[in-house]
Parts: sequence; structure tokens; C-alpha cells
Amino acid sequence: MATKTYGKICALSKACEMLEPRWTLLILNEMWNGYSRFNDIRRAVGNISPAILSRRLADLEKAGLVERVEDVAKGSVEYVRTQKAIDLEAAMNALAVWAQRNIDADVALAHKDLSQFMWAIRPKLSREHFPSRRVVIRFHFTDEEGRYPTYWYVAEPGMEAEMCISVPDFDVDLYVEAKKVSLAAVFFGRSTLERELDEGRLYLSGDLRIRQSMEKWFPRSSYAEVGGIRQL
Repeated sequence: MATKTYGKICALSKACEMLEPRWTLLILNEMWNGYSRFNDIRRAVGNISPAILSRRLADLEKAGLVERVEDVAKGSVEYVRTQKAIDLEAAMNALAVWAQRNIDADVALAHKDLSQFMWAIRPKLSREHFPSRRVVIRFHFTDEEGRYPTYWYVAEPGMEAEMCISVPDFDVDLYVEAKKVSLAAVFFGRSTLERELDEGRLYLSGDLRIRQSMEKWFPRSSYAEVGGIRQL
């Protein structure tokens, strides 16, 4: 995969040659998270062009880390990890834990792609803590300078939840006003909801039941409980 080798007979150097190209580990990580279709992988990784993703997937397939599975009847293509890639999970997990403990929060949370973040947390909100009806939550980010500072989360019983960038024709149950770094910090275990509310980086208004249960329904990364996380 690497265009140049390190010229060193060393197990680590050979692993770096295979895994070092930009995006490689992030692609494998999102496949670890369950994404297998091209567009889903691209959306989950964020900020990667279709051409580069195609190239990286081809490289991974050539390296024996990914298998391309085509369903001719359905006209679909999925990418699945081989055992060779699955064996990387322990190393990737250790790297993520190291980052939580050793990279400062302001560095780790900087330049977060807001649209990618909101799309990623959409299926993770714990709907069992909502009332048994349609629930609409409006997230507005006061420091977002891009085109979409506001997102509407819409969850209806029996239907897949949506994260919209256009105003839905429904009443809003909960308004969440936040700084980008604030909500990301809660998700990644770099802060808590209580602390972000107390320090004024997060503000809630609306349905009392949904507001008071946010600690239960707002998702947290699988690495949020790592001991010794550097806090915001």
C-alpha cells in the first residue's frame, strides 16, 4: 500500500507500510463499527473523497484486509473485513485508549466535522428513554460557521430515526443550544452534561421529562469510560 518502504527488516515497519496511508485505519474502524456499503463508509469516515475511498478499499482488498462482496441479484456491493483485519482490533483499541489518556481534550476535539458527528450519533440515541410518541429535538450549535449550524432529530415509533438539516413540520420537544466542543466532549467522555450545563456551554429548554433524562438517552463513545481521560 505504501509507495515507498522503510527499507528496514522490522515487524513494526512492515505494519506501518501497510496501515500508514491516510484514511486506512479510519476506514477499518468504521467497518469495525458495522458499516459495509461504500456510501455509508464514506459518510462515517467524513471528509474523504469517493476517489480516495475507492483507492483505499482497493488497497485494503489487495493487502488481504478487506473482501469485496457483490450481490448480482440485488445489484449491491459490500466490503467486509477479513480475519486479518479483525486481528487488528486489539491494536486499534489500544491506540484509542492511549489517545484518550494522552492527547489533550482541546486537541482531540478540535476541527470536529459537525455534519459527520451528528450523522454518527443519530442511531445511537437511546430511544427507550423517550415518551412513546414522536420526539423532535433541535440541536443548534452557536459556534458553527458552516452552512448547517442547526439539526433536527426526529424519532417516530416503529420508524428509523432521522437527523434533518431542514425544518421538519413538527413541534419541537427539546431545544439543545451548545458549542460543538461541548457536545463532543460529553460523547467522548471528556466532560459531563452536568459540567457543560454549569459552565454555560450547553443549554436545554423544553419537555421536562426528555430534558431530565438526557444523561440516559444521549450516547457516549465506547471509550468514554476509559480511566484517566484528559478532561476538557
